[in-house]
Amino acid sequence: MHGRQQPAGHRFRRSLTAAAAAGALLLTAAPALAGDGGGRGGGAGGGWVDRQLSRMSLEEKVGQLFVTYAYGETADTTDPDDVARNRQWLGVDNGREAVEEYHLGGVVYFAWSDNLREPRQVAGLSNGLQEAALDGDGARVPLLISTDQEHGVVSRLGPPATQFPGNMALGASGRAADARKAARIAGRELRAVGVNQNYAPVADVNVNPANPVIGVRSFSGDPHLAAELTAAQVEGYQSGRAGVAATAKHFPGHGDTDVDSHTDLPVIHHTLEEWREIDAPPFREAVRADVGAIMTAHIQFPELDPTGAPATLSEPIMTGLLREELGYDGVVVTDSLSMAGVRETYPDAEVPVRALRAGVDLLLMPPDLPTAYDAVLDAVTTGELTEERIDRSVRRVLELKHDQGIVARPFADVDEVAERVGPPRHLTAAQRISDRTTTLVKNDDGLLPLADDGGSVLVTGWGASTTARLAERIDARAGSATAHWAGGDPTPEAVDRAVAAAEGHDAVVVTTSGAATAPGQARLVRALLATGKPVVTVAVGRPYDIAHYPQATTHLATYSYGAVALESATRVLFGEVAPRGTLPVMIPTADDPGEPLYPFGHGLGYRR
Repeated sequence: MHGRQQPAGHRFRRSLTAAAAAGALLLTAAPALAGDGGGRGGGAGGGWVDRQLSRMSLEEKVGQLFVTYAYGETADTTDPDDVARNRQWLGVDNGREAVEEYHLGGVVYFAWSDNLREPRQVAGLSNGLQEAALDGDGARVPLLISTDQEHGVVSRLGPPATQFPGNMALGASGRAADARKAARIAGRELRAVGVNQNYAPVADVNVNPANPVIGVRSFSGDPHLAAELTAAQVEGYQSGRAGVAATAKHFPGHGDTDVDSHTDLPVIHHTLEEWREIDAPPFREAVRADVGAIMTAHIQFPELDPTGAPATLSEPIMTGLLREELGYDGVVVTDSLSMAGVRETYPDAEVPVRALRAGVDLLLMPPDLPTAYDAVLDAVTTGELTEERIDRSVRRVLELKHDQGIVARPFADVDEVAERVGPPRHLTAAQRISDRTTTLVKNDDGLLPLADDGGSVLVTGWGASTTARLAERIDARAGSATAHWAGGDPTPEAVDRAVAAAEGHDAVVVTTSGAATAPGQARLVRALLATGKPVVTVAVGRPYDIAHYPQATTHLATYSYGAVALESATRVLFGEVAPRGTLPVMIPTADDPGEPLYPFGHGLGYRR
């Protein structure tokens, strides 16, 4: 057995101390003006930035503060469905017209907006949008083109782009070098298709096993490990001429929520001192690594801002903590303004203005772009916002574009995409990194590694594609393997069918994901254990599942159901590689979230 020391983040108390309360009130009362301090500091790009600002109209400046999406595989799409959706969403036909109409600072890509079909198409789309930004008689400022390529459960650009198992898997390896290399590879492949900003890494410290929106997107429940790997990924993404701007998210920390901010407004009750100890370290290290941007969280943090304003709209948090305490003077971008977490308190027209007043620079995906754009212009006209305040944010955005090489190299080379996205050397590196993440949590009977003796294995449990892909990999090593998907939350009848299927096999591998909210998964595991056959359970998502079926005697955690993670799990099952991952979080018992079942740093190896 090998492990790490129990992190301070798992020992926090929720009581509000008088000192922390006083600190929070002082922050709230601070007279600082939102966004004071100018930009990143007049480096080599200062002259270009000054020239751009001096020639831009107010409308062009305000446009630089907005990032949104447009439907379509090309900048000039004529697809009737895309055109109809763009007219409803943006009041224009396509992405080119949106860039020209609103003088956009950036565009964000999603698969569901028909932006991400395959690498060469993405590069063509990027070039078309950049041409729209740089053509004509306007400001001629290149776009920030972004996406959420976190890897793992949030991976926008699929194969042939290189895929990694995600943050928590990297936390299980504990290797900053692996986190840095994964980010460097991912960043270069994004830049090859014209994406120059990545909304990653996730810097949240996942101290709440019930967190519905972060989970394995976090590196760890340990603030120090999360901070180390966050900084490493910032360095990796931003390295060299072929890198992208990194975006650490979600400030001030989304790791202790049990509500999804896409659908509601979560509340975190950490005191100021607890925030400094648990949530702040990864963001502090990202700032030290000169991260290109930091994304806000739509969460309430009453001990940091007693008004109850969402952090995105909170001057004590965005300016008092991020700008002043952490000393960050780079770009601050909101999380999507279409999310419920920021729309519950104020009308949509007020939200962008309040965000700018709080200290934010970039406004991401407002639910009604024309209304949001006009609201900011009107706020300047009425004096609610000054043009000087707008200039401070525009300066930061322009400096980021210059410093990240977007001004000098706005376009992708479409002819080089095939050799730069998913080359064999990147795929090999991803598999090697993944092989260091699989964690052997339990091996009581010494069942693992499995013998390659021609036996028959049933692969059942969660995920139709997951069980099929794992069965394929096991079948290539063992005598035979059969996939039997039991459902996401198996009914008693589904459990009976899986038990019947197991009768014709020598061993069973059971995949689970989200057992805490799907009790049928634990019921399936218990029923298969009762058959007396050797059973291996594999948590292919959050590592907390074992708490809901502690009777299991042989258990792996992969933190991912992606192809590289399933290949690594299979290699561990058959002893082709030794299990080297250790738990990057504490796994509590199912009945008591404060009682450890397996501590942070737990992980078994194979005796030789």
